[in-house]
Amino acid sequence: MTRLAMMLSAVALLSGCAGRGGDLPLQSASALGRERATPVDATYQLGVGDQIALAVYGEPDLTRTYAINPNGTIEVPLAGTIKAQGMTIDAVSTLIRNRLADGFLRNPSVTGSIVSYRPFYILGEVNKPGQYPYQTGMTLEGAVALAGGYTYRAQKKYVFIRPETGGGETKVEATPEMAVRPGDTIRFTERLF
Repeated sequence: MTRLAMMLSAVALLSGCAGRGGDLPLQSASALGRERATPVDATYQLGVGDQIALAVYGEPDLTRTYAINPNGTIEVPLAGTIKAQGMTIDAVSTLIRNRLADGFLRNPSVTGSIVSYRPFYILGEVNKPGQYPYQTGMTLEGAVALAGGYTYRAQKKYVFIRPETGGGETKVEATPEMAVRPGDTIRFTERLF
């Protein structure tokens, strides 16, 4: 009877592992467009936690840094509430320019730039799991280094990534040069042996 109980316990443990993403198909970093870390480009969509700088030529009171708040907006004097989440920095700059031109300023010139990106998260079998600031060109190797390296139990062949843009976790072959993006949640599991 004890042998049967041990087998049932083993099945329960293994099924628990499968529920934590172990049953997902392994994908390559290149299949997900993450084969190489590149600087964030003009198509980058802003999100909660990003900080942007807006410069309005000739208007020092309107030139400042704005943090995108939890509801995805920024409050700009004279322009009001601006929905920035999901937009590019150029689109936000254009929207503010148009609002300022609508009765407030004559031919305003608005330039936007990203000051800092929203953080990424690294969980599981690293020495210091948690939230870390994103740096342009961040790689998996750099993210693990920020988190104090792997624990001795870490599964280093693959990693689970959940992008902030939505969807569930994806099981990805772990390569040192794999791209990490702002808002990613990276999870390393424990190896079985």
